[in-house]
Amino acid sequence: MATMTEKIVSKNGSSMHGCSGPLVGQMAPNFKASSYIDGQVKEISLADYKGKWVVLFFYPLDFTFVCPTEILEFNKKTDEFKKLNAQLIGGSIDSVYSHKGWCEQGGLGKLNFPLISDITKKISQDYGILLEEKGISLRGTFVIDPEGKVRAATMHDLQVGRSVEETLRVLSAFQTGELCPVGWTPGQKTLGK
Repeated sequence: MATMTEKIVSKNGSSMHGCSGPLVGQMAPNFKASSYIDGQVKEISLADYKGKWVVLFFYPLDFTFVCPTEILEFNKKTDEFKKLNAQLIGGSIDSVYSHKGWCEQGGLGKLNFPLISDITKKISQDYGILLEEKGISLRGTFVIDPEGKVRAATMHDLQVGRSVEETLRVLSAFQTGELCPVGWTPGQKTLGK
């Protein structure tokens, strides 16, 4: 299985999906995208959140089965992310109007963070999670620090949802600025300075 550092190339030399290189330790690719938030369609960019931690997560498609479980869990934990000075941003390759319909009439309900539309698939490609042959993204989660650097990136295949608790744990660990052992949780000793 390919990792973020590998590029899978087909026989004709083209990339089979967007995993073209590691993002961890690099500046996060900036983006501008239409988003759905608070009943409105609004353009946002990653640059809008400079100075804050950002947790950017992608899911494959609106109106599916695993995706709403993840989105609703992130929504339940919004206050915990806010306490860590972190902005949640979700997104998929669906249109912003699909997001709107899913929230307003499809049962997702009101979310406390924006859902971006990556209808051109450029953001998914830039973040290395686009499955070009399927035209959708993997379940990718990126923890981006206040300077815009990617500190953590995780990817899941389509059938298994991610752990929001683990995302919070990793975000908290990075914010200590210290070395954190396996399984570290807030309040425990670090291997720090």
